[in-house]
Amino acid sequence: MWTTQHSAGTGAPASVVWSALRDLHSGTPLGPASDRFELHGPFAVGTTVTVTPQGQDSMTSEIVELEPERVYADRTAFGGLTLTFRHTLAPHSDGGTDVTHTLEIDGEDADAVGPELGPQIAGDFPVAMAELLRAAEVRVAEARAEAEAAESQADRG
Repeated sequence: MWTTQHSAGTGAPASVVWSALRDLHSGTPLGPASDRFELHGPFAVGTTVTVTPQGQDSMTSEIVELEPERVYADRTAFGGLTLTFRHTLAPHSDGGTDVTHTLEIDGEDADAVGPELGPQIAGDFPVAMAELLRAAEVRVAEARAEAEAAESQADRG
């Protein structure tokens, strides 16, 4: 098996990061660099997803792990290899969240192919992670602004 990962943190709570991640994997792009996802059923383990990475052909993945606000993973068969993409959310005590995006390449030739193929596949992880976290932070800011507007309206009311 060959593996790589990219981690980053945000002040947004895990529930908001999860909401953005769920929306992305359900077909709502988070930014101009987002891969495209088409969900073929409920957002649940066993559901297939058509994934179209930027500038590449579509592939079919299957959701293989889903624990709301904690873990999302999908798996794609590619030749004799299995590619597992996993997002793990780790909430902070201060309300923020660390997110780790992991790629695992498994199969007969994974140790030989992984060092070349893996970095090509995972090369966009930092950009994709930045879009995910930015989307979560925008949602937090919008919710805060709405709450402040409602409070201001109530004070005038």
